[in-house]
Amino acid sequence: MLKESENPPIVWPEDQSIDAFEGTWWAAHTKSRNEKALAWQLVRKEVRYFLPMTWKVSRKKGRTLRSLMPVFPGYLFFCGQEEDRLEVLKTNRTAQLLVVHDQPQLIRELAPIEKALRSGRSVVPHEYLKVGQRCRVIAGPLMGAEGLIVQTPQKAKLVLQVQMLGQAVSMEIDMDMVEKIE
Repeated sequence: MLKESENPPIVWPEDQSIDAFEGTWWAAHTKSRNEKALAWQLVRKEVRYFLPMTWKVSRKKGRTLRSLMPVFPGYLFFCGQEEDRLEVLKTNRTAQLLVVHDQPQLIRELAPIEKALRSGRSVVPHEYLKVGQRCRVIAGPLMGAEGLIVQTPQKAKLVLQVQMLGQAVSMEIDMDMVEKIE
């Protein structure tokens, strides 16, 4: 288990937002448990990437353990030119690279997840939903993000989906911070 300081940054370069990255986006389907190692190699090779991660807390033998885990296990998103794609393949940490056919859609789906993580919000993997009420966040750090509202007995959750992976994340949200999209 890595110390907090030994984990790679969620976005690299850290001072840029993913919607400012220039180049072509790919999704790297990594070999098992290679997401963080690939991220560190991309930092050294100066390839821009996004690896959404969240804290997982577990108890083992009476001790509380905190681990930073990928939100989408087995996937890392990177952006660059053809030579960057080749550098990723040379790392021998990928099982395959997925072509992103709709580049703007991927950014629209990933940007709210990046905003949530940068604002310190906790996101958790969520089942991918095909039906539900679409909404737009009208206040707070996620303003403008679109997703699905899922009502739980205690609180409302905003579900942000990544269509090309068929995966999603969710976070708690106040109902007065969202509006229904017709």
